[in-house]
Amino acid sequence: MLEKCEAGEKEKYYAEPINTLRESSRLDSMSKDKANASGNAEITAEGLVSEKGVEVAEKSSVDALNERGYGVLEDGKLKLTWYEALYLLEKGMLQVRSKTGEQVYFRMLLDLYEKESENAWSSYLLYRDLRGRGYVVREGFGANIDFRLYERGAYGKDTASYLIMSTQEGQPTPVGDLLETLQRVQTQKKELILAVMNRRGEIVYYEVNELHT
Repeated sequence: MLEKCEAGEKEKYYAEPINTLRESSRLDSMSKDKANASGNAEITAEGLVSEKGVEVAEKSSVDALNERGYGVLEDGKLKLTWYEALYLLEKGMLQVRSKTGEQVYFRMLLDLYEKESENAWSSYLLYRDLRGRGYVVREGFGANIDFRLYERGAYGKDTASYLIMSTQEGQPTPVGDLLETLQRVQTQKKELILAVMNRRGEIVYYEVNELHT
């Protein structure tokens, strides 16, 4: 339990451990094997390394990936983030080439991502885990929000149900940061999920709530 005391008034913030999100408040228990068998293999897109990730230009690939919640459309091209490109590359759904036409493999693409972000590997593992559960995962916004998580079937029809804030084992999250993020999320009528990754890359999800006493 996290506690913060101000001016004689105690506000308690607690994080309830959960392994899955079900319905409106928890991660679904759908197995990763079942989620991964949901029709991804028929896509084999080709992408080109860009300044901030990977670009896909071929229209049928752009349409297929965009429909599944990958990338951002810009001038007819699909801009994939580094972690999206890594995920698609690992799944055999994307082939990547450099600007000189050389094939780019997973380790090479990860190296490029790590030059931009010191949390590249952990961000990718979190994205992969959430996607592997069958959810559409989009980039977060504002301080501390890493991802927006959509219920299956809701992407393109409704707003994200959950906002994901991540941290790593051994790196304490200041209560002030958690409080500020929680209040911002609640004003948007969303649910805040804290994803905690241990040193082995395993992730436990916590549904963060607020109590006043």
